Amino acid sequence: MNKLLTTMFALAVACVTVSAQAQKITGNAEAGAKKTAMCVGCHGIIGYQASFPEIHKVPMIAGQSATYIVSALTQYKGGERKHPTMRAIADSLSEQDIADLAAYYSQLGLKEGDAPPATAKAPSDTVHALISRDKDNACTKCHGANFNTPNDGTVPKLAGQYADYLYVALKSYKVQNAHLGRANGVMGGQAKKYSNTEIKELAAYISSLPGELKTVPESRFHHAD
Repeated sequence: MNKLLTTMFALAVACVTVSAQAQKITGNAEAGAKKTAMCVGCHGIIGYQASFPEIHKVPMIAGQSATYIVSALTQYKGGERKHPTMRAIADSLSEQDIADLAAYYSQLGLKEGDAPPATAKAPSDTVHALISRDKDNACTKCHGANFNTPNDGTVPKLAGQYADYLYVALKSYKVQNAHLGRANGVMGGQAKKYSNTEIKELAAYISSLPGELKTVPESRFHHAD
């Protein structure tokens, strides 16, 4: 009898666990708009520069996909991405906070009737060779032919992103220690195929493409020019 009760209890716990995991947290953009105090000091200032691990512009996140923002913040919180400021901020956020912020920034700056970005310009022969170096064309297969239409929500839009940020971010996948780097098997394998000079060329091209990413100053703290 005790064995039967133990088995039934274990099954009940398993069902509750599965049910909890099945419940997807839905982000609320209006709620997210009230939780940006720790974000706007960097991501709400056009051209604002960070100094770790080297000087580069803080990435534009308005217009990025909500799923990717959730993924990135979760990786900072879990330590897969190592950046002291972002880790501290992510640690202070609940899963609901992260979902709300992601919902807010994914639609920030978008206007009804906005046209999609124009067709991407063709890369130079040098850049084309870099993009095509991998036989599976992993760059465009994952991020889209125009680097603005990822094949999965956890993959970021890159078109138009700051070149210096892309350069630093791509290099970070080549490093993995206690203080630097990003742990991602796919990106790590891809980034290591390129020299830093080649990464800089790729970053410059991707940054030149039309995209949906932008920085939207928040009037509560400062004003746009």
